[in-house]
Amino acid sequence: MKIAIAHDFLNSIGGAERVTLALSRIFPDAPIYTLFINRRIVGDFFTPLEIIPNKRFSYFTKNRFLTGFKNKKIITSSLQKKAQFLRFRHKYLLPLMPQAVEELNFTGFDVVISSESAWMKGILTKPETLHISYCHTPTRFLWVDREKYLAQQGLGFLQSFLARRMLSKIMIWDRLAADRVDYWLANSFLTKERIRKFYKKEAEVIYPPVDTSRFNLRKTKKDYFLVISRLSPYKMVDLAVLAFNKLGLNLIIIGEGSQKKELERKAKKNIKFLGFQDDEQILRYYKECRAFVFPTFYEDFGLTPVEAMACGKPVIASGVGGSRESLEEGETGEFFFKPSGDSLAEAVERFLKKEESFSPQKIREHALKFDRKVFESKIKNFVEEKYNEVKGN
Repeated sequence: MKIAIAHDFLNSIGGAERVTLALSRIFPDAPIYTLFINRRIVGDFFTPLEIIPNKRFSYFTKNRFLTGFKNKKIITSSLQKKAQFLRFRHKYLLPLMPQAVEELNFTGFDVVISSESAWMKGILTKPETLHISYCHTPTRFLWVDREKYLAQQGLGFLQSFLARRMLSKIMIWDRLAADRVDYWLANSFLTKERIRKFYKKEAEVIYPPVDTSRFNLRKTKKDYFLVISRLSPYKMVDLAVLAFNKLGLNLIIIGEGSQKKELERKAKKNIKFLGFQDDEQILRYYKECRAFVFPTFYEDFGLTPVEAMACGKPVIASGVGGSRESLEEGETGEFFFKPSGDSLAEAVERFLKKEESFSPQKIREHALKFDRKVFESKIKNFVEEKYNEVKGN
């Protein structure tokens, strides 16, 4: 069985990228196809060797591999050079992405597994090739946050009119592209429902993996709360800034993104921004924090809360969305129910009143339900089962 993996783009290292890494560990001989790679952002995840151009529409990244992916072949689309020229401000490439996806060549593969939240559902495969999509979310800026996305762009009247027309065209493509997938996997039941609503497809839920063996308990803790996130508007880290400005408690924020400077301007001195940190440093901050704060509202799942729980740390998160599937209120953390700084601050205050009642051992035991080995077993079984069904074995 010859397998390929497809991922939207390697422009940062977040939950979706870690799922792609996990898929590549399961299928170590599978090349990874992606629209483009931002080597400056994900450089620590690569061995710095040259990119070798290949044919008309793609570039092979030979001997340039993600951590743990020795000898992995990574293939980028015709957008690689354009993305580099635009300094990876990929919103300017949106009109070109559908065509770039369709240009990728998957001839000769028995199975393609796409790890996607926007584009890779639209790849073109031969009738005999099985396409399984692991969906992190239906395209958020089209179906869930369209108006919010447009408002965040700061467009004038004419620009807004043109942008709406463009998004409408992409929405048509996105819906038709969903029909190219043979089988759907979802990262949560919330995503499963969104796939059913927007694409009229049924999906099986397999939760994303956390390598819980990397994490362990530490009895001592320091006086700070922790956020680890992309600093993008839809992650709503501004809610954490507002809440901790009000509370005056120490907060450490790890991550990079377009909203970083804006958040730094709003934050008081009790909030520190550490930017990008490697996995070793992130593990230390998990172990030493009082609790992990996950401010995103309507998140589809979220890996970082599970990583924090694998360290025995309580999580303060939205009570709406995928967090309800990974957390147990009062046992592994606290929920807030409105997308506001005040609501999050109230949840932190509730946590403070019963902080000592949370059991690190019980919290870690809960996190083990999402262990990498569970994910690997379910993915292997699903791929083999569907492949055998198609081949009539």
